[in-house]
Amino acid sequence: MNDKKRKDYLSWEEYFMAIAKLSSMRSKDPSTQVGACIVSNDNRILSIGYNGAPNGFDDDKFPWGREGENLNTKYPYVCHAEMNAILNYRGSKKDLENAKIYVDLFPCNECAKIIIQSGIKEVVFLSNKYADSENNIASRKLFDSCNVKYHQLKIDNNKKIEISLDENS
Repeated sequence: MNDKKRKDYLSWEEYFMAIAKLSSMRSKDPSTQVGACIVSNDNRILSIGYNGAPNGFDDDKFPWGREGENLNTKYPYVCHAEMNAILNYRGSKKDLENAKIYVDLFPCNECAKIIIQSGIKEVVFLSNKYADSENNIASRKLFDSCNVKYHQLKIDNNKKIEISLDENS
């Protein structure tokens, strides 16, 4: 009998971040795909979300551009992954209290406020490419003032997770 367990399994943090990354693949945004995964204290997935057009907004007519007049860009319309994950949750708001949210991009200030108001107490992110932006500075101030912990997930840069949808694998 082989009693040695597998050594290359995913840690909880890798697993939840991988689910956030997988969720981001649903995004139709051509420049930035973001996913989020909300997890309870006992490592149960409560909700997921990704960035995209609001329900009922025809994403074929959606302005996906980043440049130009504000009303002709995606920015005033797109729903961020964190917002969608929180709004997609169908359980009791009490369940979100003290939860963690895994997101591939550090939250903007608007999402920081939504995270705080929902009761989530920890943010785990993969990338902080806008760290010096006013939005992210405001996010950190909000999180620090409201006792929401945040940290960047450190993963071996060579770590790749492959998923095959081949029924024979």
